[in-house]
Amino acid sequence: MSPAAGEQLSGSHREGRSVEARRIFIGAGCNRVVNNVSWGACGLVAFGTQNAVALFSPLRGEIVTTLPGHKAPVNCTLWLPTKKDVLQVRGRETHYLLSGSADGTIMAWKIGSGKGEWSHALQLPGMHKKGITCLAGRMVSDAVAIFASTSSDGIVVIWEMAIEPAPGGDCKVSCLHSLSVGLKPMVSLSLAVLPERGHLILAMGGLDHKIHIYCGDKAGKFIKACELKGHSDWIRSLDFSLPVMMGGEKHNLFLVSSSQDRTIRIWKMTSEAASSGSSVQLRKGTIEMTSYIEGPLFVAGSTSYQVSLESLLVGHEDWVYSVEWQPPTLLTGDEAHQPMSILSASMDKMMMIWRPEKNTGLWINSVTVGELSHSALGFYGGHWQPDGRSILAHGYGGSFHMWRDVGLDSENWQPQIVPSGHFAPVSDLTWARSGQYLLSVSHDQTTRIFAPWRNQVNPGDMIYWREIARPQIHGHDLNCVTFIQGSGNHRFVSGADEKVSRVFEAPLSFLKTLQQATLLKPDISEDFDNVQVLGANMSALGLSQKPIYTHGVKESPSGNSNDGPDSMETIPDAVPTVFTEPPVEDQLAWNTLWPESHKLYGHGNELFSICCDYEGKLVASSCKSQSAAVAEIWLWEVGTWKAVGRLQSHNLTVTQMEFSHDNAFLLSVSRDRQLSIFSFRKIEGAEHRLVAKLEAHKRIIWACSWNPFGYEFATGSRDKSVKIWCVEDASSVKLLATLPQFCDSVTALAWMGRDRASNAGILAVGMDNGLIELWSISGGRASAGSTPDSPLSVACVLRFDPVLCHVSTVHRLRWREPSSTDEESTLELASCGADHTVRVFELATRTQQQLRNQEIDKDEEPTSNSHES
Repeated sequence: MSPAAGEQLSGSHREGRSVEARRIFIGAGCNRVVNNVSWGACGLVAFGTQNAVALFSPLRGEIVTTLPGHKAPVNCTLWLPTKKDVLQVRGRETHYLLSGSADGTIMAWKIGSGKGEWSHALQLPGMHKKGITCLAGRMVSDAVAIFASTSSDGIVVIWEMAIEPAPGGDCKVSCLHSLSVGLKPMVSLSLAVLPERGHLILAMGGLDHKIHIYCGDKAGKFIKACELKGHSDWIRSLDFSLPVMMGGEKHNLFLVSSSQDRTIRIWKMTSEAASSGSSVQLRKGTIEMTSYIEGPLFVAGSTSYQVSLESLLVGHEDWVYSVEWQPPTLLTGDEAHQPMSILSASMDKMMMIWRPEKNTGLWINSVTVGELSHSALGFYGGHWQPDGRSILAHGYGGSFHMWRDVGLDSENWQPQIVPSGHFAPVSDLTWARSGQYLLSVSHDQTTRIFAPWRNQVNPGDMIYWREIARPQIHGHDLNCVTFIQGSGNHRFVSGADEKVSRVFEAPLSFLKTLQQATLLKPDISEDFDNVQVLGANMSALGLSQKPIYTHGVKESPSGNSNDGPDSMETIPDAVPTVFTEPPVEDQLAWNTLWPESHKLYGHGNELFSICCDYEGKLVASSCKSQSAAVAEIWLWEVGTWKAVGRLQSHNLTVTQMEFSHDNAFLLSVSRDRQLSIFSFRKIEGAEHRLVAKLEAHKRIIWACSWNPFGYEFATGSRDKSVKIWCVEDASSVKLLATLPQFCDSVTALAWMGRDRASNAGILAVGMDNGLIELWSISGGRASAGSTPDSPLSVACVLRFDPVLCHVSTVHRLRWREPSSTDEESTLELASCGADHTVRVFELATRTQQQLRNQEIDKDEEPTSNSHES
């Protein structure tokens, strides 16, 4: 597949130029639920991130797309064919993905593994009234799959998916059977195909601590066969092995179960011909160890199965959320081999691989991997790669953890690079002043830095974006962030659900890591020697981050050895590190913090919005408010960090602020539907006055943005409109244009200048439904002392395909300021939203002549219908 670019889309406007959009990065965390992740036989991993289904490539360690469609958080995913269907996977180009969400909806997606195409196949009939908790299925032939879904409503539904064999053929899904399991719903399922033609076995477990075994056929009629008792808490995961042939007609089927009672049980189902009931009775007479742990006997078709407890695995110290048999391998002669190997994942931050010992046959823990970080809170699930060489876990922090066996003679499991991102709504983002990296803040209480990692990349290779640092890990939801412009070290100010803004400064370890990642010379005017802070430590309450100084690295922490019994409770010191390859989750969560240099006290409520002027001298901040007194905008002087002004104008929360590019004006918009313009004089301090205040929209104003070339600005509102204004005569505001009504509330705006002479630019518009549009704006030039000298011209140049966009509210859009080395025709737009994602788009502006030349080239080349990677 081609790199994580979405569909390339283009639009044109009257200047004979075309704009093309390509998605180059998605950062997203995994929804924190069991059964959310599925590793398909096609090699892609599917997971839910808020209301979207995301696909990531473990090979490249990046998310390749998100699939929109669900209206509620995605709880579980399932690939068909599954990893167990090794016979049906061969030569298959089209795979299907099922996803279930918290509102009871199940959707099917068609994934073209060879060409990198994906499309929404269909939405299943609404059989469930509450959230889907588990999906399990198998292929029963090359063209038919049977799968089951379970929900919090106490219903288990059996479905059939019929796939047209022709390439690109569609699929049809029908409901075969519905089972009611009572007041205690099932939360785990596993389905197996029995060697006897046409027979299936379904295991389900849940809140009643029992495993329920049902037998059925391809028609979907399932009858309860027996119950397996033994666990003493909720059963969280079940997985059948492939039938293990014992010679002759006999075969064994193994079922592994895990529970919140911290144990794993392996159940052995031994087949007997159903007619030989006497031999079963005879065997009862012989006293063996197995006779004490024999379970029930049940019949499926003409075969009876004797259930016994094969093994009880005790090793985890917390709830065991998932167990999975190693996927089978295909032997010559169309025979599948089932390795005797089980992967378990637990909330004790460990994944274990269990195998029977060669001599005794006793099941033992042969491999243990995990996160030793105090900040990790355990794993929700563990998954095998189809070839069994890698294992993947997803954790409480929305994070992925992958290990690969790189050993030649013996096993050697090493951490691998995986995608990362926020696991809650992303509230704000900003580019570093150099444009080298992107800084985002989220309600998951973290600040994260994403950058393209250029180190160790061969010429012509694709450059992938990575999370390279996590400067702030906080105890409150983060709402806003601004980067300090101007010279000096990298600094930012963030605001959270508290009354204090916090200032952070880059440590030496980050500056050197950034140099490794970008291969660029440092853009700070001072030398590295002037930065005395190496990194930062987290405080016990997770609010302040204390500096670690370069000259104090070798000193032993005083008093730690005499802490007595309390020493176990102390948080270990961070180890600031210069990374020569992208850091993994354990390192990000602990060793990449920035020290907090100042706190800014003054606001009476939680911080909501923050911005910095373009010289890096003033920071403006606002907080949540329901009165004029609390709705003041506070001004802080960079460096001294003293409050130098309090701007009064609004009556309710100021939702966004922005300085004009020459720092002459500050624009603010508010929930009170008003916009305000304050003028500043360039003297010491911050002398200011209110120039204009007017009711600009009929509903809350969410967003505003200045034209980089003049005193025009845009405002966007819940009333679905965007208005273009200009400051006239430095004392009044005039409405220049109102864009045509949008399809949803406008929640984010960003204006990028393209041509100063014609005052031309591109306005990016983000909406409540997650969609993004680009509008060309030119003319209407206005300076602070004049009226516009030409009419304003506006036109929509591009509506992004929904597959490229967010699936929930767009919270912020930011253009990367092009540097002198950038190509004139390429722009980068970053966006973040309530769907937990950060996205970066590359926009190329080309003339119609270039487009015609490209069309000629295309005609000469062999065509390809691949459109997404």
